[in-house]
Amino acid sequence: MHMPSGEPRTHEDFEVAARAIWRDLPEQFLAVLGDVTVEVADFADAETLKELYISDPYELLGLYHGVGLPSKSVSDPTSLPDRIFLYRIPILNYAHENREPVRGVIHHVLIHEIGHHFGFSDADMDEIESGG
Repeated sequence: MHMPSGEPRTHEDFEVAARAIWRDLPEQFLAVLGDVTVEVADFADAETLKELYISDPYELLGLYHGVGLPSKSVSDPTSLPDRIFLYRIPILNYAHENREPVRGVIHHVLIHEIGHHFGFSDADMDEIESGG
């Protein structure tokens, strides 16, 4: 699939960028991710923001929705596939305010949400990123 030469801006551009980042993940990651899907939305919906006690929709760049691997069991009832949401407008805003490449922010958010799939907390991932 063709990747636009400029930074991702549109919904379609974000999907293309996310798929490219996904394809570049190590094979052992992809094997464990299984049926996890990635979805792009402009913002999180009102219900999600309310559940997370977030009043400013620009504060949420992405979200993992599912049951992390450490909590899964073969005896669990069949459920919807785990999903990772990328919120396009907050990501664009964050990239602009922090003078970061949009693709870099998409990559960071996607990896962060994949971390939740593996059972890492935000604190765990902050420690990993800081080299601690």
